[in-house]
Amino acid sequence: MAILKQQQNKLVIISNNEKVWIEAWGKDSLRIRSTKQPSMPLENWALEEKVESESKITIHESGAVIQNGKIQAQVSKSGKITYLNSQGKVLLEEFVRNRSDFHSPKCSALDLDAREHRPILGGDFSTTVRFESDPQEKLFGMGQYQQTIYNLKGCELELAHRNSQASVPFVLSSLGYGFLWNNPAIGNVTFGTNVTSWRSISTKVIDYWITAGDTPAEIEENYASVTGTVPMMPDYAMGFWQCKLRYQTQEELLSVAREYKKRNLPISVIVIDFFHWPLEGEWKFDLEYWPDPDAMVAELKEMGIELMVSVWPTVDYQSENFKEMREKGLLINCDRGFPNGLRMLNDSLHYDATNPEARNFLWAKIKQNYYDKGIKVFWLDEAEPEYSFYDFDNYRYHLGPNVQIGNIYPKCYAQTFYEGMEQEGQKNILNLLRCAWAGSQKYGALVWSGDIHSSFKSMQNQFAAGLHMGIAGIPWWTTDIGGFHGGDPSDPAFREVFVRWFQYGAFCPVMRLHGDREPHSKPMSTVGGGRCPSGGPNEVWSYGEKVYGVCKQYMTIRENLKPYITDCMQQAHEKGTPVMSPLFYGFPEDKECWEDTKSYLFGSSLLVAPVLSAGMTARKVYLPAGKQWIDVWTRQKYEGGQRIEVDSPLETIPVFTCEEKLIQCFDTSDK
Repeated sequence: MAILKQQQNKLVIISNNEKVWIEAWGKDSLRIRSTKQPSMPLENWALEEKVESESKITIHESGAVIQNGKIQAQVSKSGKITYLNSQGKVLLEEFVRNRSDFHSPKCSALDLDAREHRPILGGDFSTTVRFESDPQEKLFGMGQYQQTIYNLKGCELELAHRNSQASVPFVLSSLGYGFLWNNPAIGNVTFGTNVTSWRSISTKVIDYWITAGDTPAEIEENYASVTGTVPMMPDYAMGFWQCKLRYQTQEELLSVAREYKKRNLPISVIVIDFFHWPLEGEWKFDLEYWPDPDAMVAELKEMGIELMVSVWPTVDYQSENFKEMREKGLLINCDRGFPNGLRMLNDSLHYDATNPEARNFLWAKIKQNYYDKGIKVFWLDEAEPEYSFYDFDNYRYHLGPNVQIGNIYPKCYAQTFYEGMEQEGQKNILNLLRCAWAGSQKYGALVWSGDIHSSFKSMQNQFAAGLHMGIAGIPWWTTDIGGFHGGDPSDPAFREVFVRWFQYGAFCPVMRLHGDREPHSKPMSTVGGGRCPSGGPNEVWSYGEKVYGVCKQYMTIRENLKPYITDCMQQAHEKGTPVMSPLFYGFPEDKECWEDTKSYLFGSSLLVAPVLSAGMTARKVYLPAGKQWIDVWTRQKYEGGQRIEVDSPLETIPVFTCEEKLIQCFDTSDK
């Protein structure tokens, strides 16, 4: 039997050298920690500092109870924990199969405990937490995985970052709870139909947070209140972003910007991609190809265009900063073999974003070489960080071995720039990153979905990823319009992919065109930033007149929708509301909305049904019950609660609104 006692506002379980803390942490929420260390580790990881809640702890003969608003944890004498909502409904129950509960129907000779701390020889623990599974439960969130799966029930997911994979371990359940795995260790989770298991390869503590709510929005808002919300998105970021791999010179980039203005096309941001620097880890312009950055920034600002520049975390062995950073311990280390993180053109190591001194060092370089020139938005690439070999047990950070804390890296990468820009007095901070972890959003992280393929199949993956990222607490998300790898603008098949992706991109939190198009151009030289090749043209006029006309139409619609998007961003900033969300988020009482996998809400008043397959000129759309929906193209009105078939020729993405005044945003006839 376990020892149950109250210590201040914590319910404490002590059993077999294990200590468990259960405490109120935010509205209708509990935080649970378990360790076999001499003392409880105190890192908060994704969680912000605790906000005290009025919880009640009761210890009685058969166990104990801790209540915080709408959630209650019941602990048996054996130490098993069961979570219930305010109606007494079981939300989540630990999976225990042993002889300890003699009077339980789950009493078993299997000797399986819910919380397992398996010692690692000479180290800490490999941990597992098991919960009972309801086969009918639906699960959403967990970040970005390259798959089309909508309901995650039945999935096994790696708790680790890779290029195009972002593990953000918050899951929302149709049963009425949200669950955060508050541990940055490498591991995996299995959402089985018989058992749910969370595992860490190496750690000192089991740490998770659970909340209860009557609606998905209430759960999401509870989660945002303890992990943080995004800043208010700056106005310029809500427009159209132009990017490609890669503009090779200052004159090339300016000529593209001038052409957009000459054509009177709305453009908010233009981007300088990687290897505009002499060597990785020098974080400055290669003046051979970018001879006057100050004049370039000034001209773009005069045109009303913000400049974003790419920053990599890698430091080339031959770079001017490598020796100093290595001596000061500002780089990630390898535990075996030749120390190498990523080889692009040369061997390199990543700066250690978990080290405050390394964050200060990097920001000082960025401020001197970019920020002081007027560049106020950055593209933080390789943010996982990407390794040539994902041997997670080989890398050691300032905060500990990668296997124990590695998933926090992209959050610290975003923190580097956010805190530096904040110190300069900047408001509404936003930076583009290729990865995130829980809590990244509060550091102004706009996450994109990585180096993905240019195909309809890949676009289907992004559709699912974007919705899961929003539920996982990352409301600022985007994708490379057209995909990244491949795609020839002269190919009719790819033009169809591009048009459908462009239409979808107009209704994403950020509308950003990017890609490594065919055919490639050759490197300009054998030294400095000239060593890298460039992809083919990727401007909206690169795809022929018909495609150009469609692009112009949707860029105009995006511009018209800015006041509406501003309201959406305000909700994300204040409450953590996803900018794009599954239908059930706005209509949880409609059972069909929990099943629909083909449409989504952009804000609360636009329903978007993207075309995700080749040759599709009509598709079925479910309209949620309780509202009247208007087809923005035909103006036809429909009562919700029905599935209809709508035309979707190449020029049209099906969009419906329940707010009549938004119809005018889709009128581009005079623009």
